[in-house]
Amino acid sequence: MQALLDATVVGLAAGVVGTGIGSLAVALTGTPTRRSLSIMMGLAGGVMLSVVFLDLVPEAIEIGGTVYALGGFVFGVGATGIVDLLTPHFHFVSGDCERERFLRAGILTGIGIAMHNLPEGLAIGASYAHGSSLGFSVGLTIALHNIPEGMAMAAPMCAARLDALQITKWGALAGLPMALGSLVGVAVGNVSSAVLSVCLGFAGGAMVFITADELIPDAQEFAVGHSGTFGIVLGVLAGMILVYAL
Repeated sequence: MQALLDATVVGLAAGVVGTGIGSLAVALTGTPTRRSLSIMMGLAGGVMLSVVFLDLVPEAIEIGGTVYALGGFVFGVGATGIVDLLTPHFHFVSGDCERERFLRAGILTGIGIAMHNLPEGLAIGASYAHGSSLGFSVGLTIALHNIPEGMAMAAPMCAARLDALQITKWGALAGLPMALGSLVGVAVGNVSSAVLSVCLGFAGGAMVFITADELIPDAQEFAVGHSGTFGIVLGVLAGMILVYAL
């Protein structure tokens, strides 16, 4: 019962606080520069890769064996890919457009983020099913990943001239599904060692897909010089410290 509560609370915080902070930052300061956005996305991607390959996947293999762990990994990649096809992200919109177009882009981005938060919540829940330390580290890395997502949602809303309170509110609401995903993930992960191994593998696959499909490409697309690469390297180092310090 305590694991259910902890996972749900951390999932809620990672989703709502992560996207909320990103949305608030844009609402207060305007759309971030290309360099800072590139570094933040690279940092989030690097942290996620470290946690997956230094913590999640090794734990999944140790608990249930290679077949269950890698099967869950492939399943996680495939399931997250399907979600991505059904709810593609709409990133930063540029150019002069009507206010309605900016607002629509922000809403669509928010829907995409909310849907993507479900498998991310599963990652937190499955990690908590194994242990609070792993669950917390995964929750922290996903919260970091959600900050640039909140920015992506807030940028067109800022261009649509919504006030800061509205932008932050909608950004935070997009993170709510993560709590549900966390609750389901910890409940399923507690069934057996084989199920937990699959769930941890699934979490790793989902996080790798998100990193490879969104964070790293965006970090390089918005890069000024090698800012995206530096962000990724710093993220990997930060992830290593996070894994070995907890």
